[in-house]
Amino acid sequence: MFFPLIIKGKAISLPIIQGGMGVGVSLHPLANAVAREGGLGIVSSAALDRLVSKRTGKKLNTYEAAYEEVCRAKENGGFAGINIMRALVRDYDDSVKGALDANADAIISGAGLPISLPSIQPPKDTALIPIVSSARALDIICKKWEKNGYRPDAVVLEGPLAGGHLGFKMNEIDSDENSLENLLPPVKDMAQKYGGFPVIVAGGIYTYDDIVRFMKMGADGVQMGTRFLATEESSATAEYKQAVVDAGEDDIIVAYDPGSPCGMPFRVIKQSPMYVSTLQKLRKPKCDKGYVLLKDKEGKFSLCPAKESNEHHFCICNGLLSSAGYNADKEEPLYTVGTNAHRVDRILSVKDLMAELTGKAVLV
Repeated sequence: MFFPLIIKGKAISLPIIQGGMGVGVSLHPLANAVAREGGLGIVSSAALDRLVSKRTGKKLNTYEAAYEEVCRAKENGGFAGINIMRALVRDYDDSVKGALDANADAIISGAGLPISLPSIQPPKDTALIPIVSSARALDIICKKWEKNGYRPDAVVLEGPLAGGHLGFKMNEIDSDENSLENLLPPVKDMAQKYGGFPVIVAGGIYTYDDIVRFMKMGADGVQMGTRFLATEESSATAEYKQAVVDAGEDDIIVAYDPGSPCGMPFRVIKQSPMYVSTLQKLRKPKCDKGYVLLKDKEGKFSLCPAKESNEHHFCICNGLLSSAGYNADKEEPLYTVGTNAHRVDRILSVKDLMAELTGKAVLV
């Protein structure tokens, strides 16, 4: 029923991109499985140095960890890439370089405008794909990238129903004008303005029918996170997956105060232990991982709102690492999901999920 998704000359059999969920949910076992089934598998760069070092027993830096994980994701064929958050300023360039040297099929980058992405290192055969939440953001990126003689190889349009960080203000999330259906036409037009490249939609897409509907509206492909979070191959802990299965519609909220130290609205399951302890002022400030640190006046990466106080921010690094099983015995987990997570009632294999999403199987 689907045409291949062609990005930078590569024909991905199915127009389905598995979301790069960090920290540690989207690692090579998940990306590898999706690639084998004909989709585009994506690992998340967030905290890869710690996660891969723990797995291998060798101390790896950010570059080495990104290189290792992309290579592992690609080793059984198909197409695989990496998601690199712009908000992870300290490790951004090294993550990009590691992924490019590993010949990632794609680098997908959001959580801020990835203005510098094409200038870090020649991408060669790797597709560079920004994530945007509006046509205006895509326009800004295209104008900046043109100065480096580059245009996006595709774009991911992420609506307000996605999991994790959202590219909207709190009062914009429920606005009809920001629905994915209404955001798609102007973003599609903007892509055409700059020569035409694939537009992939994300946020709230759950079923085969959803995919078909957006493809008929002009989308070239879809990106899905929560559905792949709830698979056997995802590296989320068993407790995280069970929390998704158990979650009701009212259990899924957009956290802002307390919220992510990145300053962006962040969708979570409200029973997440770290969110509860922060909300109830039970957690003492602790920031010892430093992935979202910003530079101080001396140019050192030392600033994070969650480092000094947990009154308005939870410690996203420790919370998400715990959700992936890293120091889970010492840290409270933080469970982030998309708005449709309450519809998940079982954990599937990637093979079974892809059969469902492509209309080859209907689960009852």
